[in-house]
Amino acid sequence: MSTEPARLAFDLTERPWIPVLRADGSDELMSLRGVFANAADLRRLVGDVPTQDFALLRLLLAVLHDAIDGPQDIEEWQELWGTGGLPTDTVNQYLDEHRDRFDLLHPSTPFFQTAGLRTGKDEVFPLNRIVADVPNGELFFTMRATGVDRLGFAEAARWVVHAHAFDTSGIKTGVVGDRRAKSGKVYPLGVGWAGNLGGVAVEGDDLRETLLLNLIGVQDSGLRRPDPETDRPAWRQEPAGPGQRGELELSRRPHGVRDLYTWQSRRIRLHFDEDGVYGVVLGYGDPLSPVNQHDREPMTAWRRSPFQEKKLGKASVYLPREHEVARSAWRGLGALVAGRVEGAEQRNEAAAAVQPKILDWVARLTVEGDLDPDMMIRTRLVGAVYGTQQSVIDEIIDDSVSLRLVLLRDRDTRLGQAAIDAVADADKGAWQLGDLAANIATAAGADSDPPRETAKSLAYAALDEPFRQWLAGLDSGADPEASRLEWQRRAHAVLGRLGDDLLRDAPEVAWAGRTITTRQGKELWLDAARADLIFRRGLRRVLPGPAASGEDETEAPATEAPVVEEPV
Repeated sequence: MSTEPARLAFDLTERPWIPVLRADGSDELMSLRGVFANAADLRRLVGDVPTQDFALLRLLLAVLHDAIDGPQDIEEWQELWGTGGLPTDTVNQYLDEHRDRFDLLHPSTPFFQTAGLRTGKDEVFPLNRIVADVPNGELFFTMRATGVDRLGFAEAARWVVHAHAFDTSGIKTGVVGDRRAKSGKVYPLGVGWAGNLGGVAVEGDDLRETLLLNLIGVQDSGLRRPDPETDRPAWRQEPAGPGQRGELELSRRPHGVRDLYTWQSRRIRLHFDEDGVYGVVLGYGDPLSPVNQHDREPMTAWRRSPFQEKKLGKASVYLPREHEVARSAWRGLGALVAGRVEGAEQRNEAAAAVQPKILDWVARLTVEGDLDPDMMIRTRLVGAVYGTQQSVIDEIIDDSVSLRLVLLRDRDTRLGQAAIDAVADADKGAWQLGDLAANIATAAGADSDPPRETAKSLAYAALDEPFRQWLAGLDSGADPEASRLEWQRRAHAVLGRLGDDLLRDAPEVAWAGRTITTRQGKELWLDAARADLIFRRGLRRVLPGPAASGEDETEAPATEAPVVEEPV
């Protein structure tokens, strides 16, 4: 009878570790099998941080793509959509086949790790290195103010997935066998792959819909055709060694979305005992440049970079379009709905922007598939904002915008263009309110820049909910011109009320006024009343709203608006 103790194991196919929100509002942890079996009854993933949701979604997609070896085209996708569920029997057989590779604690092939990874001094480092919600010097509004000493196996698995996707850059400890190590260190090689992206995912009414809407058909995706023999997720590849894979091999990769969604950008080894994980070794893995990966990566928008074109000597260079911290999702609608500049094709120019292929895919499903053009989807935007040479995560962006699929279609772009133009209308209106605040401050002899920026932020905040409601109401029966005019009227009313508030709060010295020099070099008397006239005229110009209330429009000619220069 053997007295050898049983080996510790944590089978991710059977053990609960993925956080989900049920349709009834309750949350729980589920195994891989559980998530796929119950997807229709789950609302969404609810990871420890939003970027973890994005990383876990891509992991689930890689499993599903590989288990069904597809879908190859829209016809195969429609068969999946029409069943009302997911192919759980096929997924379960697949997970059975690769079960050992999903064991977090396996001695030779631990999930998303490198067995035997060690430093020259056999150091074991704190788990802060992979846990993204540990603060870097900021001890407020966090549950981890004192760091993290130990993790349960379920949470450790989630942070391992997250580290490959969003780990920071910076100097990392060199591991034995990594030729890049110099004096025990590896110098910065960039963030995890998903950290480069302005992540975009499509969310349906439940997790089943979300998984299928993001499950791109191989032949109809608009992406580079993958090699069916080599496009494999990490668990179907040879286990990675301590250094990067060969340069020749990496130059040909990623081979497809299965390879990309599970890209091993780091080398990780967890240290654990029977009570959980207490330490980690973390090093760099396989590098992947974001330059011109727009034909491989579907879950981000792309922007053309003239600077990189000049630097690299290439005709066109595209980089992921990252999300902006202070910019609501709807304000970036143009990058989501339209990926081309008008007239660029006639001028034989490359597009200035490329729409996320994931949105292009769902739009095609309304034209070549059975999806209703008026189906409402939630476009979720997720991204990490790095600071101090990308060595820390400063902020995590998590926003969404709900819209109907008809807005994404490229066969009739009028409605989508109306939505993009409506965002431009909001921008122009916000600028008018900012100019009003700046002119009031100038009339009072104060610095105009801070009030301008505060007023613009106030404008966008006030327009946020009205725009989302207006956008959600755009369906295939809507008239683009009439819909845009309706938005202009709504925005005019909102900003007009904000202008009233600014005038009410204007100091007495602003009502008294002063002589200033305009941008055109003219001397002009500016007081709060004149600032209001300039604002009302400008607002009517950019947002045609209700009929003018009888102000003397000649009092503030358009050539003198805005008036913000200090007197000289």
